[in-house]
Amino acid sequence: MIIAIVGFIFACIPGALIVGWLLLPIAFILGIVAVFLKGTKWQAITAIVVSVVGTIVGAIVFFAVVASSFNNAFSSGDTTVKDSSVSDEQATDEATSSEESATVGTRDNPAPIGTEIANDEWKVTINSVTTGAAAADAISANQFNEPADAGSEYIIVNYTVTYIGDDADGQIPAMVGVDYVTGGGATVGLGSKVVVAPESIDVLSTLYNGGTTTGNTAMQVPSPVDGVIVVRPGMVADKVFVAVQ
Repeated sequence: MIIAIVGFIFACIPGALIVGWLLLPIAFILGIVAVFLKGTKWQAITAIVVSVVGTIVGAIVFFAVVASSFNNAFSSGDTTVKDSSVSDEQATDEATSSEESATVGTRDNPAPIGTEIANDEWKVTINSVTTGAAAADAISANQFNEPADAGSEYIIVNYTVTYIGDDADGQIPAMVGVDYVTGGGATVGLGSKVVVAPESIDVLSTLYNGGTTTGNTAMQVPSPVDGVIVVRPGMVADKVFVAVQ
């Protein structure tokens, strides 16, 4: 029973989980053995119950530690949204005077084109979104691109990615996600149809602190274009929605 209690305590301590995992099985086995001995029934039953509960608690703590470690390893900090045409002082005044308005960067209130979306590692700006005939003409200029499927059309998104993190080995812009969300709420990514955009952005070359790259990405989306662009500045970063026009 004492071993089970000690193991339970250690199972609740993230840095000492291994000790709990060693003691709890021992306590469980000893409890089962003690059930068949005279005068140790309640201690044996207590040891078994505590060891089982301790194992469950230890598993919960373990997964909580793993989740926290994963978040710390891949999280890029809080995502901020800043309209490049508005000064910091103006942005602060507008934020404090319109508390009841929808947050900028949501699907209901997408940020305007040119908005700077940033966290601790990446800074992303959607520079322009080309739709309609202009996009179709630009895509058809490449002989290997096929016409859009019936009921669909191409859009071309021009954006800039800047690495502002402190990783000495740098990071690749492919960590940043740029997709399209239809008015009905469906996400359309680059895999909807393989197409080569003119002056495609280079997302595979490593960027170091201050390094930047600008270019286009193209995707096939349902017609009419009634959705928004969604930007994710990092693998597990918060998503920010940007208006198409």
